[in-house]
Amino acid sequence: MLSPILEGTGLRRSYQVGDSQIIVIDELDIAIRPQEITAVVGPSGTGKSTLLYLLSGLEEPERGQVLFEGQDIYKLSDEKRSDLRASTFGFIFQSFNLISTMSALENVEIPLRLTNARQPEQRAKEMLDRVGLSQRLHHRPGQLSGGEQQRVCIARALSLNPRVIFADEPTGNLDARTGSEIMGLITSLVREQGAACLLVTHNTEWAELADRVIHLRQSGKETSA
Repeated sequence: MLSPILEGTGLRRSYQVGDSQIIVIDELDIAIRPQEITAVVGPSGTGKSTLLYLLSGLEEPERGQVLFEGQDIYKLSDEKRSDLRASTFGFIFQSFNLISTMSALENVEIPLRLTNARQPEQRAKEMLDRVGLSQRLHHRPGQLSGGEQQRVCIARALSLNPRVIFADEPTGNLDARTGSEIMGLITSLVREQGAACLLVTHNTEWAELADRVIHLRQSGKETSA
C-alpha cells in the first residue's frame, strides 16, 4: 500500500446558525493515497462537501492539520496555497463552472495558460479527445448537453496531471445513464494518471467503484453561543 499523499488529522469545523454553533466535522482523521479513489458518503448535512473544502485548501479547519506530502497546507501563504490548488489539485464539481462565452477548448486551456504550461492548445485538444469531445472543440457550454459539459470539466481538471482530484457530486446534475458514463470516465482516467481521488457522493452505486469508502453521519453536536 502506498503512503498517503494527503492527510487530515483531528479536523474540526463548525458553523454558527442563529444562537447555536453546529459542529459539522469533529476530530476526523482521513488519509488519501495515490492511485486510489476514496469515496465519502452520507446524508445531506453530514459534512461531505465541508470535508472536501478542508482537504483542498478552500476552507481552513478550526482545529487539526491538512498535510500534503507532509506539509501543512494551512501554514503556506495564501499565494502558495492558491498555486497548489491551481497546479497540483484538480476539481470536478456538480455545477460545471464553465465560462459561457468561451468554447470547450478555451475552457480547458484556462488552467494550462494560468500555469504557463507548454503547448496549452495542443494539450487541451488531447484531453478533450480523451473524453470523447474531439468534434465539439469550438462549441460553447450552451451548445453542449449536461454530460458533455461535465466531460469538459473532467478534461480541464485532468489537463495538468494533478496529484489529487477532488470530485464533489460530479453526477448530481445528470441523469442516471449519463451519470454512469461520467463516473466510468472519471474512474478510468484517474487510475490511468495515477492520481489520488476524493469522491464526494450520496450515490452508493458510485461509491462501490471506489477503493475505500468513508461514511459520515450526523454528528448531532450543537452548542449554545
